[in-house]
Amino acid sequence: MEFSEQELIRRQKLTELEKIGINPYPAEEFDVNTSAIHILKNFDSEKPEFKSISIAGRIMSVRDMGKACFCVIQDSSGKIQLYIRRDDICKTEDKTLYDIVFKKLVDIGDIIGVKGFVFITKTGETSIHVEDFKLLSKALKPLPIVKEKDGEKFDEVNDPEFRYRQRYVDLIVTEGVKDTFRKRTQLMNTMRNYLDEKGYLEVETPILQPLYGGAAAKPFKTHHNTLDMTLYLRIANELYLKRLIVGGFDGVYEFSKDFRNEGMSRFHNPEFTQIELYVAYKDYEWMMNLVEEMLEKVAINLHGTTEVQVGDNLINFQRPWKRFTMYEAIQHFTGIDISEMTETELIQVCNQLDIHTDKSMGRGKLIDEIFGAKCEPHLIQPTFITDYPVEMSPLAKKHRSKPGLVERFEAICNGKEICNSFSELNDPIDQRARFESQLELGKRGDDEAMMLDEDFLRALEYGMPPTAGLGIGIDRLSMIMTNQPSIQDVLFFPQMRAEQKNDATIL
Repeated sequence: MEFSEQELIRRQKLTELEKIGINPYPAEEFDVNTSAIHILKNFDSEKPEFKSISIAGRIMSVRDMGKACFCVIQDSSGKIQLYIRRDDICKTEDKTLYDIVFKKLVDIGDIIGVKGFVFITKTGETSIHVEDFKLLSKALKPLPIVKEKDGEKFDEVNDPEFRYRQRYVDLIVTEGVKDTFRKRTQLMNTMRNYLDEKGYLEVETPILQPLYGGAAAKPFKTHHNTLDMTLYLRIANELYLKRLIVGGFDGVYEFSKDFRNEGMSRFHNPEFTQIELYVAYKDYEWMMNLVEEMLEKVAINLHGTTEVQVGDNLINFQRPWKRFTMYEAIQHFTGIDISEMTETELIQVCNQLDIHTDKSMGRGKLIDEIFGAKCEPHLIQPTFITDYPVEMSPLAKKHRSKPGLVERFEAICNGKEICNSFSELNDPIDQRARFESQLELGKRGDDEAMMLDEDFLRALEYGMPPTAGLGIGIDRLSMIMTNQPSIQDVLFFPQMRAEQKNDATIL
């Protein structure tokens, strides 16, 4: 293994620390009783809690003043300044702890624990006067250097691939990254609390499945050695959740990790998170109202308002949202009424609109391509697209009054789908016919066509009540709610190509 000059120096310092009897990775507990943000927000010189504090964090900068120094440490809440004086942390004539350990063997990036009291400096900065110091972890790699020029910050972590691959460094040095992930958790907790208050049950369903289903997607495939059988990483949890509705639950939901063996982009990661919800005795109209109410609540909880800035767009989640049928949206944005067109006519429209087609595409896929290319990018404010052609929706119930359509909606926001919902198909005979149509598409080369799931059909034959179903993409919703341009910015560890280093592959 090759080391940089700085890495070699730090390893030499590690050896020196061990020689003078200081463990650079001590095992004993260091009792922390406060945080940087708590001190900065609440300091009052009259309060006794600030007269004896204990805090730990990573050294981010040091300003040496001879027999004293100022340094900044960063804990999980933020940064705070320390004032360290040699005579305070060295109670005897032996000044080793300060002169050798702190000044010579401790580096930026090291994690330390300090005890002392809070005070205000002459320049008005809330700081900690250190009375005791302990090295808790020696950093063997230097942090990227953050520089300032003309009031602007420049840092060496300007390569997105570096940030995503070494997220642990990104979290240390890039301002605002932790807040993005805290908001993602807050978003999920808001949804969870909303659904719990309605009495719906959070459940878990299998990730490894003998048959994949619930969406049109290509799966990851694996093999179970003991059972000697092929298994798939789930592309959706829909069919299992609907089995639970058959079993007698009135409302179930799951935050699920799903996997699709498809292309990657700033909107797609092979592993992603969604929430699926199924409620008995409801329909898609009812579910539209729930989505509006729940996401309006999410926006308010995260931002204190229904308005969210996303890039150059100010998006308002206040109810009610605009609604188009699928055919209305296509006619609105293209001027073409496709509602009565055959597959051949749709191919001609795609050619006219310069949309790529291939022989595997049936009528539903062609309509989806037209909508995705010519409508979706224009839908910035939250908008419901309703009443899809039956060919596009193998799991949705036929429309109660519009032949050839199903009771389905998608919510589109900032030009991308964020949720999908049906009045769920509960007719087992119709469902079997839809699955068989999907098998025919598979024979034509559509590798996203659904499989025929006999056990799910058996469940439907026992009777499933009228049900409304919903799926919301947590990653895309998080992008919008935290104003991030890429899905990689809202995933701690997005999928990356193998790292090439010294002719060796590092995963």
